[in-house]
Amino acid sequence: MNSAIFGQLTVFHTIVREGNIAAAARKLHISATAVSKSLKLLEQQLGLPLFVRNTRSIKLTEAGRLLHGQTAHSLHNLEQAFDQVRELAQTPSGHIKITVSRLAYHAALRPLFAEFCQSYPQILLEVSLNDGTIDILAEEFDLGIRFGDQIDEGMVARKLLAPMREGLFASPAYLARHGTPACIDDLQQHKLIGYRLMTSKSLLPLRLIEQAEPVCVTMPLALICNDINMVNDAVCRHLGIGRIFEPLYRQEADKTMLVPVLEPHWYTYPPTYLYYLKNSTQARKINVLVDFLLARTESATPH
Repeated sequence: MNSAIFGQLTVFHTIVREGNIAAAARKLHISATAVSKSLKLLEQQLGLPLFVRNTRSIKLTEAGRLLHGQTAHSLHNLEQAFDQVRELAQTPSGHIKITVSRLAYHAALRPLFAEFCQSYPQILLEVSLNDGTIDILAEEFDLGIRFGDQIDEGMVARKLLAPMREGLFASPAYLARHGTPACIDDLQQHKLIGYRLMTSKSLLPLRLIEQAEPVCVTMPLALICNDINMVNDAVCRHLGIGRIFEPLYRQEADKTMLVPVLEPHWYTYPPTYLYYLKNSTQARKINVLVDFLLARTESATPH
């Protein structure tokens, strides 16, 4: 494959990813005319149109879908190969895209990202917070951080954080007004700060442990939100009982407004993992970040 085709394929994949020619031009820092010309040359070489265009949208043809599916992985490998060769004699540098759940961000990445950016100023981190399951190859991420180690073929999972408990907390004023629940059944007399999952749009179930078995508990709701920090705020403003994971509770400078409730019944979630493509760590910038996160989280995890 000559360099012209490589460039044309890069433009083609950028159009697919960005959704239109103008956005692709901005992403590639070239003119829309240059993007259109590159696409036209690729279509001429193939003898088939790759997109159906109208005034409002641009969609892949059958040939376009086939080309995109057959070249995505190869183009990714080629780009990595160029990065690896360039990095041999260089300080770690480049752009790293990370997808991370909100909880994983607060528990694993939030305490560390500033130190990493200061230690490796030539590496640009792009962090996307998303609670859904992300195909990092299809979405063009370098790394992901999530609960559990269930990953697709060709991926590597490395444990960042040990299993963590999801705690129940209330403010002293709320408990003084409504009483402290002594058993799970008492929760029916209290209100919960509900958490709505962004991707499924469903409420996160309240899981507790009763007689060594996990149970789902339904409580009256005081408020529904989709942000971990807002749950904390609602608890501190005496609205109800909220769920806060232990690593986040430990990060709180002032814990006086967060009183643990029913601690023997707290549910334990699986470990948090860093996952990436098997050959990703051949790129120096990726290897540096993986080693940094593993070293810092291992030393910070309580034993």
